[in-house]
Amino acid sequence: MFNFNKIKKSIVFIGFFLNFSLSFAGAYDDFFRAIMGDDARSVQSLLQRGFDPNTVNPEGVPALMLALRVPAPKVADVLVGWPQTKVEVRNAQDESPLMLAALRGQLDLVKKLVERDADVNKTGWTPLHYAATGGHVPVIEFLLEHSAYIDAESPNGTTPLMMAAMYGSPEAVKHLIQAGADLQVRNGANMTALDFAQHGNRPNNIELMQEGLRREAEREARKKAAAAAGTAQTAPASSR
Repeated sequence: MFNFNKIKKSIVFIGFFLNFSLSFAGAYDDFFRAIMGDDARSVQSLLQRGFDPNTVNPEGVPALMLALRVPAPKVADVLVGWPQTKVEVRNAQDESPLMLAALRGQLDLVKKLVERDADVNKTGWTPLHYAATGGHVPVIEFLLEHSAYIDAESPNGTTPLMMAAMYGSPEAVKHLIQAGADLQVRNGANMTALDFAQHGNRPNNIELMQEGLRREAEREARKKAAAAAGTAQTAPASSR
């Protein structure tokens, strides 16, 4: 015999499941449409209704990474401020949200990400590399104040100063030099920061590099002279 009660319950469950699936599909489309249009209000409304802020798009890109890539700054701000949003996600290039915000010079967003414990010194390419590439001095300053390693090396040994020398602004180069960046270190291609500036045909940055190297040479010469003078003064009289 048919159990009509069980059949009825099954029909109700199937109907509920279909309604839920269709509802999620609609919300999913609305969510990513709102990101593309930088519609912060719609995104916030969906989040308040329980939509997962860490949902990925059809290409597998997390919502926050997509908002930073578009760019959709208002949506990115909402997502970073949402407690359930994971800020330590990566895209296919191993870039983090903090790196993309640093590249675009979005200081307020950089601050919020760091407040949420975004990794300032991730392995490989770092947020400081990206801030230096974009030439964004305020972001560079903030990252250094929050313990960013100034001579961080990418997988091929490239430092933030090298990136600033080739792509960044003279102000960024000057700030990194003044903050103590190593001008003489070489990457895996045996290139220094000066080589990067020359390769990028950046005359202002070349001049800053050469000036920095001259000052380093002068400081080293003074140290050697002082050391030699000290040795002479402490030597026994019979050896003079």
